[in-house]
Amino acid sequence: MDDFSRILEESYRRALKRGDKPFIAARDIRKRIEAVALCPRNRAGVRALLAGLLAKIHSPAVDIRKPYTDITGDNGDDCYSGRHYDERYVQRLIDPPYGLPINATTAFLTPGFRTKNVLLKTGTELGGRPAGMYKALLELFGLIQDNRVTPRAVMDEAIRLMVIERDQRKGAIKKMVRDIGRGADVLPLSAEEIVTLIGQHLACKHASRLPVLIVAAAHQAASERLGERPQPLLAHTAADNQTGSLGDVEITLIDDKRVLTVYEMKLKHVTSDDVNHAAQKIRCHADGIRNYIFITTEPVSPEVLRHAAEQYDLLGGTEIAILDCLGFLRHFLHLFHALRTEYLEAYQTLLLAEPESAVSHTLKEAFLTLRKAAEGIK
Repeated sequence: MDDFSRILEESYRRALKRGDKPFIAARDIRKRIEAVALCPRNRAGVRALLAGLLAKIHSPAVDIRKPYTDITGDNGDDCYSGRHYDERYVQRLIDPPYGLPINATTAFLTPGFRTKNVLLKTGTELGGRPAGMYKALLELFGLIQDNRVTPRAVMDEAIRLMVIERDQRKGAIKKMVRDIGRGADVLPLSAEEIVTLIGQHLACKHASRLPVLIVAAAHQAASERLGERPQPLLAHTAADNQTGSLGDVEITLIDDKRVLTVYEMKLKHVTSDDVNHAAQKIRCHADGIRNYIFITTEPVSPEVLRHAAEQYDLLGGTEIAILDCLGFLRHFLHLFHALRTEYLEAYQTLLLAEPESAVSHTLKEAFLTLRKAAEGIK
């Protein structure tokens, strides 16, 4: 384990042991840390804070207010790359075993920090929202740089607060799942009721991951019937050209790793260029596939549908199809009507297993709340 990872790991372990007892006595400092670490609207601040603390703890000569390596009029001797520490080390706190509630991507590409390249002293206008969180962050930077509080104590306290919030969230989810389990003797939801439920969930904010789960759950529920299975889902932010994958969901035979069907999710209009790109991927795939299916949440133009249909002959028998997300689900649930409850359980399991970087706690709670309401569970 490198020094930077060790610093974070040791802080995390101290936070676990500390429980409800704060690391810092001064209430005004604790309130600032809480404003940054638990900001409900924006967790970019805590990523920037942890990146700066990590640099400061490792190299005390660093000025925590200088998270840019090229600050105008500065010789750079006490600067550091906040983005480097954020992307390489703080990023790991999202994943198991930590699972801390922070932003999925670096703070230094958000409006509050992007292209600033200035000394982040108290009173600097960062332009991010909410303003109170950024104000508290800059004040913490100043307090740390003036030796009013140690960077290690601030890191421990920030992580302690996030551990408490993480555990509270897990507890809330477990309770809701238990409540749903107690309603197991009620009449199962109909196929149309499930489509309505999933549609309501899909309509929530920040739902870009959900179409992947909708399709993966269908193939998981019907795996034994079809003799096929979905491959393990890739991370929400994984790019096809980095992973070597063909799409968001890949279907193979149960006893074979050859990809038979590829699903690509689109939360926007599918274009002819998208179809052409899919055709190129099919041509480059050595084993060949049977279907390449776009799942979209937007209407599809007749011209694009015709262009997709024309690819069948050009690709020697591989079809490119474009399906509406809820239309796909409705057809599946009626075709495999006896599996509708298994589908709902598969969707819920996949949803709750997703890291918060892909599916937020709020979105998970929204589904469970919607399901309880649909099933009449109080």
